[in-house]
Amino acid sequence: QVQLVESGGGLVQAGGSLRLSCAASGRTFSSYAMGWFRQGPGKEREFVAAITWSGGNTYYADSVKGRFTISRDNAKNTVYLQMNRLKPDDTAVYYCAARYRYVTYRAEYDHWGQGTQVTVSS
Repeated sequence: QVQLVESGGGLVQAGGSLRLSCAASGRTFSSYAMGWFRQGPGKEREFVAAITWSGGNTYYADSVKGRFTISRDNAKNTVYLQMNRLKPDDTAVYYCAARYRYVTYRAEYDHWGQGTQVTVSS
């Protein structure tokens, strides 16, 4: 069983930056692909970024490509989402998720965190 806890959300002005962290419990973190999803007000949950179990490959939604960077530190059981040049449209609850072995863009992950709120003011 993997438990995920996100942190790092908050209120930031447009153009600013935040770094989200997701700490995972369990000794098999390196066996899991990790993803970040978000759900804005009145919107469906959407894919943001994902990273393979080794960290060798990363994937991004078009809306965040070039602004967000996903990374992981398997020694610390942690995945990160560096968010730069934030826009009001990035306002959402951000969730990290773990999926055994393989990445997917779909919300078909095995384990989910509780979410962290990111609010970008204009």
